[in-house]
Amino acid sequence: MLSVGLTGGIGAGKSEVSRLLVEYGAVLIDADRIAREVVAPGTPGLAAVVEAFGPDVLAPDGSLDRPKLGAIVFADPEKLAVLNSIVHPLVGARSRALETAAAEDAVVVHDVPLLTENGLAPLYDVVVVVDAAPETQLDRLVRLRGMTEEDARARMAAQATREKRLEIADIVIDNDVPLERLRQRVRDVWDDLARRARRAPEQRSAPEQPSAPEQPSAQE
Repeated sequence: MLSVGLTGGIGAGKSEVSRLLVEYGAVLIDADRIAREVVAPGTPGLAAVVEAFGPDVLAPDGSLDRPKLGAIVFADPEKLAVLNSIVHPLVGARSRALETAAAEDAVVVHDVPLLTENGLAPLYDVVVVVDAAPETQLDRLVRLRGMTEEDARARMAAQATREKRLEIADIVIDNDVPLERLRQRVRDVWDDLARRARRAPEQRSAPEQPSAPEQPSAQE
């Protein structure tokens, strides 16, 4: 099994890349989806969020009002840290359980928006970063997601810088390109990841070769 950490700034197009990887055969573990599950109504996670931020973060049906909570935490780094301290351990435990269930030669892609911010790169065999220029991110958030420019800039500022993400990347996927070029790039990346995953079980099962006797140095 090859464990892949997939990340990218908000609006970089990581969701499209993860969709393509699944199309090609990856097992996807989506941290955002799991993050929603662990704070669903009736969960200990939701109870902890309400205790930390108050009942005003609940929608009328008792579910978490994510836009309201987002507006609170993305404008305040300390409150964002509190939310992360509640949600991230729950997401991590669920992600590990799903990874354990994957096939031996699977490419398991962990879609983790805050991989860089939380120093999670060492947990993965390969880190893939989806990259886009900040102006591209801003345009997508305003035009495609309907955010105000102020809200979009606040959310971008709450994340790691583009440079910090690129520092931890083993593979970079440029998403300032047309969809067809992105599709081809992701296909190439997938082929590379699949080869690595096939090699991993072979390397684990190969018998360890005895080391050759140490030869004395000519200087001895």
